[in-house]
Amino acid sequence: MPPPLPQHHLLLLLHLHLLLLPFISSQPTTPITLSLHSPTPPTTSHTTTPLHTLSLLVSSSLSRAHHIKHHNHSKSTPPLSTSPLYPHSYGGYSLSLSFGTPPQSLPLVFDTGSSLLWLPCTHSYLCLNCSFPNYPSKLPPFLPKLSLSSKLIGCKNPKCSWIHAPSFLSNCRYCPPDFPNCPQICPPYLLIYGSGSTAGILMSETLHLPDLSIANFTFGCSVLSQRQPSGIAGFGRAPPSLPSQLRLDRFSYCLISRRFDDDSSASGSLVLGGPAEDSSDGSSSTPFLPPPAAAPPASSSYYYVGLRRISVAGDESIKVSDASAPGGTIVDSGTTFTYVARGLFEQVARAVESHVGDRYERDADVEAVTGLRPCFRVSGDLDGLPEMALRFKGGADMDLPLQNCFSLVGDAGAACLMIVTDGSDAMENSGGPDVIIGSFQQQNYHMVFDLKRERLQFRRKDCLGTAT
Repeated sequence: MPPPLPQHHLLLLLHLHLLLLPFISSQPTTPITLSLHSPTPPTTSHTTTPLHTLSLLVSSSLSRAHHIKHHNHSKSTPPLSTSPLYPHSYGGYSLSLSFGTPPQSLPLVFDTGSSLLWLPCTHSYLCLNCSFPNYPSKLPPFLPKLSLSSKLIGCKNPKCSWIHAPSFLSNCRYCPPDFPNCPQICPPYLLIYGSGSTAGILMSETLHLPDLSIANFTFGCSVLSQRQPSGIAGFGRAPPSLPSQLRLDRFSYCLISRRFDDDSSASGSLVLGGPAEDSSDGSSSTPFLPPPAAAPPASSSYYYVGLRRISVAGDESIKVSDASAPGGTIVDSGTTFTYVARGLFEQVARAVESHVGDRYERDADVEAVTGLRPCFRVSGDLDGLPEMALRFKGGADMDLPLQNCFSLVGDAGAACLMIVTDGSDAMENSGGPDVIIGSFQQQNYHMVFDLKRERLQFRRKDCLGTAT
């Protein structure tokens, strides 16, 4: 739960009020409409990953890990619903959801590591530093007053406490001076992500799924963001998330292999609901765990699992103990490359180097540019590099193929381990997770979040073409 907004955000809040005054004073229920903008696919496909793009993604993965580790903010199931998930150059996957009366669609980043679903909102929406390779510099926002079902969330509405501490709402009066008829709306929010931030107000709207419409779905109407290429669909465990608001028993997804472009012609899938799965299809399962005792309050929104060992080449198994990773392990679709705490990472890197031996030379230049290591000069393929496996509590094993461990980068024929770490002591002692399993390692896995049985299931699957 975020703390009260600090003093230096007063100008931002004043800006929000100035934007909202016209529609607050005109009527208590303010309509919103949604517009769809699909990224334009590139004219050529990329056979290698540009070094500058990889460097940005490494930095983004580390920034998000830093934020998650330091994040100190204090049921009927709908019918089966399937949506496509598209990969993008900024390292995320997006889906389109329909809101409003009449319903319209908007692309949103799919994120199991956060909970509030928010959308770009108003003609005055401003996004700073939102230019990404192969991605539109500006996406169309919501246009207020065009939907018949949009409403502001009031200050006394229990949903307001989803994003604000009760002490912050004690007087429940958040209006500009000399404006006596102002309704007591829920105060503006400011959300900090590893890669950026967003600010706005809470609203409710009708969410449309196939054969089902959900009234009064709560979302964030953002007017100002930084480094967020589109809105975010939060699938975490806290009350504002889409699974929580829909009271889902389960959801699942399948992420196609990503070449860090914006080719919208190919997609994986996201399934809301569906029947419970068993092990007859080859799935493995491991229980969700509570956050560690020292974890910050916001950690309750993360999906913790019991990672026990990291295996390299099948014969070197690195133990992940409470001593080596006291912050635990989470699964996060919003992190691109898996983050591993420094001590564990060094063991993994040494095991990889030991397996490779003198077959390949290290490529220090590529390591310096990308921030990845170890990188090796190879002959254009990944042969000779070790496969890896994640071994979980309950005997579940996630065997990672080479394409989920390494990637060919640049034009120099280098292959890098796609796992990141950080050398900061503050990072290690924050109380946040010490392992964050990112989307790159989840590619071509069918991931089932069984919320009713409190477990994660997964199995290898070719995700291409699974969307309907």
